[in-house]
Amino acid sequence: MTVTTEDAGLSDFVQYLRVEKNASVHTVDNYLMDIQQFVSHAWGVGAAPPYEWATVNRMHARSFLVYFQKAGCKPSTTSRKLSSLRSLFKFLQREERIKNNPFSGLPLPKREKYLPNILSVEEVARLLDAPKKLLEDPLVKPRGSELFNTYAMARDTAILEMLYSTGTRLSELTSLTERQLDLLGGVITVYGKGKKERICPLGSPAARAMMTCIEYRDSFFAALDKPGKPKSFFLNKNGDPISNRSVERMMKKYLGFAGLNTALSPHAMRHSFATHLLDAGADLRSVQELLGHASLSTTQIYTHVSIERLKEVYDLAHPRA
Repeated sequence: MTVTTEDAGLSDFVQYLRVEKNASVHTVDNYLMDIQQFVSHAWGVGAAPPYEWATVNRMHARSFLVYFQKAGCKPSTTSRKLSSLRSLFKFLQREERIKNNPFSGLPLPKREKYLPNILSVEEVARLLDAPKKLLEDPLVKPRGSELFNTYAMARDTAILEMLYSTGTRLSELTSLTERQLDLLGGVITVYGKGKKERICPLGSPAARAMMTCIEYRDSFFAALDKPGKPKSFFLNKNGDPISNRSVERMMKKYLGFAGLNTALSPHAMRHSFATHLLDAGADLRSVQELLGHASLSTTQIYTHVSIERLKEVYDLAHPRA
């Protein structure tokens, strides 16, 4: 973004995020988007660098907060923007470019509480069976070649199995490489937020699905007569890595075919993974490690889901509920 090209303080802040904080490209882009919005709010749309960071005061900070609150933004969105600006000014203060951080101590809006949407164990099983059943359904006419359709069924099954078996985020799964997959050891190495590495166990059904996926992928890719090797486990019809958006559309298709809630996203598999582990007696700390959560409080939301399910059972079964 143009805000970094001529402003030394902001350029150094971006370098700090990338090198010292090991922030991902996506995280840096979010910071820059939030900072650009503040620049436009404080000095007008099209304001050119260098920016007068030292002139920003508490009134500017509060005005920025009120603007997004009046615009109807969710508290989580407003909190992220304030966090971005607070981090920027903390850095500028540390570098002695400014004297005070106008965003320091500014209270963040209370976030709305919600329980994540999950699938039951039976619903997960129906979803995992959907790719094979859809391909075999005589009423559904496949669009691609027989070779691609067979591979797509194996690919989609592997994606769904892996999401549920490992609890990975969608972006972590679609970027998976050969080096990260250990089928013999039954684990995958995942690089999560902040490029933090963690090891995720791989269930037997997911391992078998991946082996089948790789077998059909290689046959499909060879038929395309493209140079080199496949760049991903999960390819589209052109032999290129499948996008996250394509996986989201794919999952909605199978949710509909299985008679499930089509509003659910691939992240629901991660929610289901965590909830089912806790329902079966897994301890919270282990689930935190498997999910790659930096804070245990983030993982605790799934204990509330489990309690809600227990309440439902209680209300149905107890004679004096």
